[in-house]
Amino acid sequence: MLELARKLLQYGVTGGIAAVVDAGGFVLLVNARLNIVVASCFSFCIAALVNYSLTSRFVFNREATVRGLAAFTAAALVGLMVNTGVTLLATFTVGLPPLAAKLAGIGTAFIVNFVINLRVVFHTRP
Repeated sequence: MLELARKLLQYGVTGGIAAVVDAGGFVLLVNARLNIVVASCFSFCIAALVNYSLTSRFVFNREATVRGLAAFTAAALVGLMVNTGVTLLATFTVGLPPLAAKLAGIGTAFIVNFVINLRVVFHTRP
């Protein structure tokens, strides 16, 4: 249980860095007049690359590999759907401002992606 808590904390740090990249990129892209969906997708993808690089080394103590990047990318696509879906729902259904909605999307995708990375992408068989 302590190991899981440590990984979650470390993943929180790497995810926090990626969230800053995601939210900052999103703001820049929205201010450049990109559509909210397009801006959300682009900023998430850039953040996913940063996140894989940091997560593989800092959280799971693994070398970054092409196979690992492929698995991480597949998981990130699930996170992208969650992130963008929550962002859209929060913006157009709940009425949150786009950045607040995006932060809700990031938080939800964080939990989803941690579980996928722990149980699938970086899972080691006993």
